[in-house]
Amino acid sequence: MKLISVNVSKPKEVAARGRTVTTGIFKAPVAGRVRLGRLNLEGDGQADLRVHGGPDKAVYAYPFEHYDYWKRELGRNDLAFGQFGENLTVEGMLEGEVHIGDVFQVGSAVLQISQPRSPCYKLGIRMGSSGFPKHFLASGRPGFYLRVLEEGEVEAGDPIHLARADPDRLTVLDASRLSF
Repeated sequence: MKLISVNVSKPKEVAARGRTVTTGIFKAPVAGRVRLGRLNLEGDGQADLRVHGGPDKAVYAYPFEHYDYWKRELGRNDLAFGQFGENLTVEGMLEGEVHIGDVFQVGSAVLQISQPRSPCYKLGIRMGSSGFPKHFLASGRPGFYLRVLEEGEVEAGDPIHLARADPDRLTVLDASRLSF
């Protein structure tokens, strides 16, 4: 398993649905080591803290392997890391293979999978399609949130090591299917 890209964005205002919306979904890759605190990555932010962020949604991870699927599915070649609003683009951590409660060492940080992602309408804004969030969720490729058990620094290229497997073994994919 490997960290492919670290992506951040401060919230910004965009025109959508005939009004102005504040969103932090326009993540872009950053170079070098990035400090990972209890609530987010340095340089990152969430616009609506009622439904985004917090200790159980401090970091959003999305599997690198899904990018080829979406390129084919959407007929697009312009998908850049961070496209789906993820903070961490990861390799080797598919939703059907990782579990709620699994703990990972990434760089000097320790992270635990907390829940699958439930996409909101802002993903539709990012993708240029109001129907995309439903399509995204139905695909079985939601990605997952992580809580920060130990703060540290992460960088693209860092290996990701399983530190502890959760004994209940509920996959992110199964949790997503049960929830949504």
